[in-house]
Amino acid sequence: MDYDIDRLLPTAQITLEEPPAEKDETIAFLLDLVVENDRVNDRENALEALRERERETTTGVGKGIAIPHAQTDGVSEPSVAFCRSEAGLDFDSMDEQPAHLIFEILVPEGGSDDHLEILSSLSRSLMHEEVREGLYDAESPEGIQAVLGEAID
Repeated sequence: MDYDIDRLLPTAQITLEEPPAEKDETIAFLLDLVVENDRVNDRENALEALRERERETTTGVGKGIAIPHAQTDGVSEPSVAFCRSEAGLDFDSMDEQPAHLIFEILVPEGGSDDHLEILSSLSRSLMHEEVREGLYDAESPEGIQAVLGEAID
C-alpha cells in the first residue's frame, strides 16, 4: 500500500480511552478524533455517511474487529481513526462476537480506489493473530501506530 501510516493514522486519531458502549456513539466518538485533527470539513455529512453505510450492512467483520467506513465530501483526505474496547461493542458481527478493535475509515467522495485499498489492506493485516495481539498489548497511540505500520503493506 502506498500510504504513509503516520499520515493515514496519525497518533492524534488513536485513543486508548474506552469508547462509548453503543455502536452509533462509538462511530461519532471516532469521527470526533478526525474532526479534532482538522480533517473533517462537514461533521454531519461524514457522520450521516458512516451511519448510512452501517445501515446497509454490518461493519463488524468478526475476530473482535469492526471497521465502520464511508466515502464522504465531509473529509479532506483519507483518514483512519482507532479505539479499543475492553468491554466489547455489539457491531452485529458476522461471528456474533463483540468488537474490541474498532477502526473507522473515511475517504473523500470519489476516492473509491483509496477506500477499497485501505479497507482490504487493513482487513488482511487484522486476520493475523499476532497483529491483533499487538494492538491489544500496545500501551500508547505510538505503539498502535507501530503495530499497524509493520502489518499494513
